[in-house]
Amino acid sequence: MDPVLSSDVLAKLRQPRPYPAVSLLMPTHRREPDNAQDPVRLRNLVAAAEKAIHDDPAVTRERRADVLDQLRRAVAEIDLAHAEDGLVIFVAPGEHYVWSVARTVPERVVLADTFLTRNLVAAQAAEQPSWTLTVAADRVSLWSGGPERVTEHTGDGFPFIRDLDDPDAEREERVGDLPSTYQDEATRRFLREAHQALRAVLASRPRPLYVVGEPAALALLDDTGPLLPGTTPVRRGGLARGPAPAVWEAVEPARTAREAAAATTVVAELDAARGRREFAGGIDEVWQAVKEGRIRLLAVEDHYRTVVRDHGGHLEPAEPSEAEARDDMVDEIVERALDTGAEVQFVRDDTLLDMDRIAGVLRY
Repeated sequence: MDPVLSSDVLAKLRQPRPYPAVSLLMPTHRREPDNAQDPVRLRNLVAAAEKAIHDDPAVTRERRADVLDQLRRAVAEIDLAHAEDGLVIFVAPGEHYVWSVARTVPERVVLADTFLTRNLVAAQAAEQPSWTLTVAADRVSLWSGGPERVTEHTGDGFPFIRDLDDPDAEREERVGDLPSTYQDEATRRFLREAHQALRAVLASRPRPLYVVGEPAALALLDDTGPLLPGTTPVRRGGLARGPAPAVWEAVEPARTAREAAAATTVVAELDAARGRREFAGGIDEVWQAVKEGRIRLLAVEDHYRTVVRDHGGHLEPAEPSEAEARDDMVDEIVERALDTGAEVQFVRDDTLLDMDRIAGVLRY
């Protein structure tokens, strides 16, 4: 599966494709007994997609064979034993992608000239992605992560690696002046190079940053120059090589504390906006504002979903069985908000209980 969602990846996925660009979405389950239904649902979903492709007269025989082959390849990559809350499959002529996401998605098969990306966009926003830098004298690694996992980033020069063997160590030992690892100039140069590469990453893909290492390493890195305001140090050594679960475990308490503080700030901003009459609350009010590009800050509870239909330009509750029902409107609102430059914050369930679970601060 494609493990890392990024803004660059999402931008490429949203570009037009030769018809048909096929999107398959399916809710999945992490635990027994619910996950027993996932293989059956996947087979049925794939069968529905194959039928839609076969029955569409706009799909030529050659293109049909190509897309069906890509669909078979995509299905072969799926590992339902490690499923999260949603499965997203994109297939088009010559390409396929598979994503397991920690956010539920509606069951759907769509043939169009673009992929249905709104659920991936919302999943990526809900992840509240962050960077973690793990620092040692011989290795500096960068990890992309969120609430449930981190994955090592192997681009932009990372990981930085060097050999600690000193060709002149015998001479220094004879004269008794062997320097501390974090005081010699070679280590300073090494961390300076990693620091410069990190600044470039943060400039193009800004996220919260956690820096993990023993105190001497963190102090030396700090001496090379400032990083992002609010960078969180985590004083723990031995993680420059991972493994990923240990890096996630080291950072998780700091990430949870940051999340709680951010939620408190968001609620305070919403309350202040209500007093200034710059507030939208509830899915219909927020939808009207986001369509007009008026949302500056959007707050959504983690697991808030609702089924609605458009009635006279306004959203109202609907039953899932209704022909015009839409069950991913929350994700569409998130995507629209991000498109207009709004900040999107997901908060814990019931945080926005008195605001109908979704709310926004307006630009005007």
